[in-house]
Amino acid sequence: MTDRAPQPVDRQLPTEESRDLLALVREIAQREIRPRAAEEEDSGRFPREVFTLLSEAGLLGLPYPGEYGGGEQPYEVYLQVLEELAAARLTVGLGVSVHSLACHGLGGYGTKEQQAAHLPAMLGGGLLGAYCLSEPAAGSDAASLTTKAVRDGDDWIITGTKAWITHGGVADFYTVLARTGVEGPKGITAFLVPGDAAGLTAAVPEKKMGMKGSPTAQLHFDGVRVPDSRRIGEEGQGFSIALAALDAGRLGIAACAIGVAQAALDEALAYALDRKQFGHPIADFQGLRFMLADMATKIEAGRALYLAAARLRDAGKPFSRQAAMAKLFCTDAAMAVTTDAVQVLGGYGYTADFPVERLMREAKVLQIVEGTNQIQRMVIARHLAGPETR
Repeated sequence: MTDRAPQPVDRQLPTEESRDLLALVREIAQREIRPRAAEEEDSGRFPREVFTLLSEAGLLGLPYPGEYGGGEQPYEVYLQVLEELAAARLTVGLGVSVHSLACHGLGGYGTKEQQAAHLPAMLGGGLLGAYCLSEPAAGSDAASLTTKAVRDGDDWIITGTKAWITHGGVADFYTVLARTGVEGPKGITAFLVPGDAAGLTAAVPEKKMGMKGSPTAQLHFDGVRVPDSRRIGEEGQGFSIALAALDAGRLGIAACAIGVAQAALDEALAYALDRKQFGHPIADFQGLRFMLADMATKIEAGRALYLAAARLRDAGKPFSRQAAMAKLFCTDAAMAVTTDAVQVLGGYGYTADFPVERLMREAKVLQIVEGTNQIQRMVIARHLAGPETR
């Protein structure tokens, strides 16, 4: 790792409060997250104490109402917080995004009674959430999920397996999508399931290319009993709730991707200014200068794209197409920028002594989660040309 500290991003923030908030996030990231990121990722250690700290600081509920312990921050601000956290360690930035996604169903579709009963602990009470949509045979085609919830008096009995669950086995609550009716998207309902529910178990976490500190595991529901009071929304409304959550979640992934890319550029630039060859810093050579310029341009373009989509969301306007565009562009940009950062560092970039190889491995998963980038292209094309006629 280079000795040069990264320069703060020049952000256009809407209020003095939001500027103070970003300063607090940068301080926490530099003091509590970044110094241990490489070691803990290498060992596969999940930093639960960091999420507890973020909860105590009010950073796990930023886009939610203040009456339930949320921060009442616009998405424009919340996403820039995610970017800062992801730049320090993707396990943390993505973890906060997943937690916010897990709160989305109850926050947007729960009854007032449900929100009052659960949201304060979820948003600021030290709890950590996870989101359960995907299954072993239902990834991109999430509407084909087979996990079932069967009515039993005032309860529901959930049986099935969920896959690729971030925070699987360590979360305190899960937003679970299960089939309660007909095949297809209209037969799916959402539930809020406690992490310690009887019959709920987690498999051994997946062995992943990157983000080794973030547990990703299958969850097995073996007759998990959930009261109807934990059903979110109406029966059969679950898939529309899931799609709305994914639109917001894709913006979170986009912001995290730009954070990873920014971290890679910071490392590459610092190295290029320090490293000398042929009697000059390698940053003097035009070929490398052009690489750095292209990396910075991709980052600025991605940041502008996700913020434009966030402002649409904050204004109450449709933003699904823009969210898909932001997720697509920002994650592709992160993959390109981190790859170029490894190239800038040469042989050193390929070693674990410098963080760019880890950032490159982590960037790859962002092109896959919350809908692969191929799915994002399908979403964008449908907005442009309408549904496929085949």
